[in-house]
Amino acid sequence: MFRRREAVPFAFVAEADRFRSNVSPPPRRRPSASQLAGRSLIGLTVVAGLVGSLLFGLPALESPVSPKAPSQAQQSENR
Repeated sequence: MFRRREAVPFAFVAEADRFRSNVSPPPRRRPSASQLAGRSLIGLTVVAGLVGSLLFGLPALESPVSPKAPSQAQQSENR
């Protein structure tokens, strides 16, 4: 079967890599003092939670202490 070939201009595809928009994004607004305070409080809360979980979790991760040799007080009682 005969294929029909059409001349399609693909120059726009090649130029797509070099295309730069002339529309610039709007300028960023600076956060207010209350927003900065809120963000810092949230950050401090997260850090405090992580530190607290470490402090409470480390004793649970330690291996149990093996019983030592009987002390001298116990040895004198056994005589």
